[in-house]
Amino acid sequence: MHLDVAALRDFYATPLGQIARRLLAVRIRAQWEPATGATIASLGFGTPFLGAYRNEAASVTALMPESQGALVWPSSSPVLSTLVEEGSLPLRDNSVDRLLVVHCLEVAEQVTPLLRELWRVLKPEGRLLVVVPNRRGLWAHVDTTPFGYGRPYSRSQLDDLLRQSLFTPQNWSTALFLPPFDRGILVRSATAWERVGARLCPGFGGVLMVEASKEMMAPVGGKPARAKALRDLVTIR
Repeated sequence: MHLDVAALRDFYATPLGQIARRLLAVRIRAQWEPATGATIASLGFGTPFLGAYRNEAASVTALMPESQGALVWPSSSPVLSTLVEEGSLPLRDNSVDRLLVVHCLEVAEQVTPLLRELWRVLKPEGRLLVVVPNRRGLWAHVDTTPFGYGRPYSRSQLDDLLRQSLFTPQNWSTALFLPPFDRGILVRSATAWERVGARLCPGFGGVLMVEASKEMMAPVGGKPARAKALRDLVTIR
């Protein structure tokens, strides 16, 4: 079950959430630079990481699952967020260059249809970037952050899942090595935790990050369902 979008928003407003956002944004940027002229979309709660691309990408879209709820993003027009059904995305086939999936896969009600949809909308040369809680990391076992909800993954589990869905995992990394507690001294030393953790115990980061490419073989299972109109977006106050 997805966390409510207001809980996700509130987490990223805390000192720990701001640090997590910054650390993950650096990793995402390293994978996706440059992104000039690209069509970029996120599924789940990707708005903390999309802002940097608004002025360089051809288009940016934040897809938010109906069971999570949606925020109006950005606060100024034009609105780039939309409410969707996970298994029926309102995007054309082969239309997205870069697709970020965060706060989504671990709480998805039906993972296989979701991954089929991601395969469908990603361009043949596109890149999928998945961020999930790491089963071996501390963050997955503490429910005071969004990464403590849903099903955490090991690298082998996520690798198998992606390959079964006709994606080829290529670049693996881990992030969030600081303990998931909103304590001043921990937050202030986050950069040191990240540097030391990545060097000494890279398998124990709080999240797994994997970039995958699309295998050019049609998935079994027939045509995707037609996307249906959902309710209008409402600003969460």
